[in-house]
Amino acid sequence: MGLLEKIQSPADVRRLTPTQTVELAEEIRGFLVRTVSRTGGHLGPNLGVVELTIGMHRVFSSPKDTFVFDTGHQSYVHKLLTGRQAFGDLRQRGGLSGYPSRAESEHDVVENSHASTALSWADGIAKANVVRGLNDRHVVALIGDGALTGGMAWEALNNIAAGHDRRLIMIVNDNGRSYAPTIGGMAHHLDTLRTTRGYESFLEWGKRTLRRSGPPGRLAYDALHGLKKGIKDVVSPQGMFEDLGIKYVGPVDGHDVDDVERALARAKAFGAPVLVHVITEKGRGYSPAEQDVADRFHAVGQIHPETGLPVAPSRFGWTKVFADEIVAIGHDRPDVVAITAAMLAPVGLAPFEKAFPARTFDVGIAEQHAATSAAGMAFAGLHPVVALYATFLNRAFDQVLMDVALHKAGVTFVLDRAGITGSDGASHNGMWDIAMLRIVPGLHLAAPRDEATLRAALRTAVDIDDAPSVVRYPKGALGDPMPALDTLDGVDVLARETGTGTGGAGARRRVLVVGIGAMAGTALEVSTALAAHGVDTTVASPTWVLPMPSALVKLAGEHDLVVAIEDGIAEGGAGALLGEHAALARVTTPVRTVGLPTEFLDHASREQIVVGHRLTAADVVRDVLDDLSRG
Repeated sequence: MGLLEKIQSPADVRRLTPTQTVELAEEIRGFLVRTVSRTGGHLGPNLGVVELTIGMHRVFSSPKDTFVFDTGHQSYVHKLLTGRQAFGDLRQRGGLSGYPSRAESEHDVVENSHASTALSWADGIAKANVVRGLNDRHVVALIGDGALTGGMAWEALNNIAAGHDRRLIMIVNDNGRSYAPTIGGMAHHLDTLRTTRGYESFLEWGKRTLRRSGPPGRLAYDALHGLKKGIKDVVSPQGMFEDLGIKYVGPVDGHDVDDVERALARAKAFGAPVLVHVITEKGRGYSPAEQDVADRFHAVGQIHPETGLPVAPSRFGWTKVFADEIVAIGHDRPDVVAITAAMLAPVGLAPFEKAFPARTFDVGIAEQHAATSAAGMAFAGLHPVVALYATFLNRAFDQVLMDVALHKAGVTFVLDRAGITGSDGASHNGMWDIAMLRIVPGLHLAAPRDEATLRAALRTAVDIDDAPSVVRYPKGALGDPMPALDTLDGVDVLARETGTGTGGAGARRRVLVVGIGAMAGTALEVSTALAAHGVDTTVASPTWVLPMPSALVKLAGEHDLVVAIEDGIAEGGAGALLGEHAALARVTTPVRTVGLPTEFLDHASREQIVVGHRLTAADVVRDVLDDLSRG
């Protein structure tokens, strides 16, 4: 029986000897490689924080001391040390979440996996502890260096610096990377701290020298500290944090449990806000991850643990189409520039950056800045393309509204992983964008259904120079092409089918089936099934859903029932908007909206979510036939 199997709570970790902590770290690394290679998940980040997390649990007492993880993907080791070792179904329905989860454990606090929020959470918890007189506990926030590129982290630091009575420890896990190498002034500052160790080395040398020469005389003591003061700003630039009033400890070797424990114990004893700067290596102890320069091991699917290669090669996907088309657009349009928020490769902008390095801007984990900076670029004569995961645009809604739309800035937002993403859970499902963006005046939004419509939508979007444009597409592989039968004022008609069955009460009724984006394939399946029940059907797929096409409203009036299918939230989504426009146009045809509920979805596969929320073609057909039988 290994050490890991005996760990049921942090108390078990604190009872280990120093030698056993080293053994435990190696066991954990082997466990993570074996299990995550089977389930997929965030492998590289967790391999890098093994000793650091062990040290945290040996110095502090969770849950009395509150641990907050930013962004949460680096919490696998924390799960193991708090008694959660059933990793066989990690990120699968009914299994462990890939992020902290209050439902799983009292040791988990913050479930939101968006970056740069942990310091604000920690500040609020520490303030509450002071107000309630709970002076026997600490708040420990683990934040990656990449998350320090986000503005919220600095808003929090500004407030934390004023709280000298708060027992708050901020651990900066500095591995020089988020999804990709960390960029910007903060990264350069941490680089300096990481590589400049002369100050601490000088102090240690001075202490050793004085010890060897006997009790130091006043002259030697004054000389040492005078020299210390003179060189501090040269060789120890941690002054930025200390000038804010935040005690700085580090840099610390994050792969030496003893060093980590000593640093955290010093921070704990200080009794006020402390920043502990810990140097780690992403992917530590796993050769394929250590040698990776493209961050393929930040998050992995199923891989062969020996080689790190995928079990099943990924199919040609939506992101690859965008990556290819945006480069082609870049060759045609020298005014087109690309912006990413620390996710150059995941959103498909790496080829553009290679082709046009001077026209590619990685702003760090700072979506708000990305949007407003893009507005400035548009004012100055460029057409920016801002590529994000759909769920991360939520963070920049005010900037889209007030900086881009209000100023009629020609900025294109490309939203990868729109709709259901599945295994990463509530914070990653890109289900909010249509309902959120439909209230932005003048905004254009496209939901392409296949490769051809994605390429065409991108071309159209970058031609819009007086309003924001958005192109959204799902996660994963592309389906088969779905060519239009004909086009009515911009609305593609994919099929018209005449009912062939006897069908009962629904026979000879006309149903318009509207498939939004990735749900166009489902709409075609619904149409075929309804026709078999004697129902005449038309399938429409509007690539551009905002503004709502008047041709789609007119088409709705030519049918007895409209069913609109989307993988965003139904309340306030594209189907609801069609119903509102139909009512305004005095179209009396009822509109059935089929989409996701307005609630946070637990982690599960896309298929499980589709089935669980009755978005399958069979479910839609049953509901439509029920509507027709009643009408």
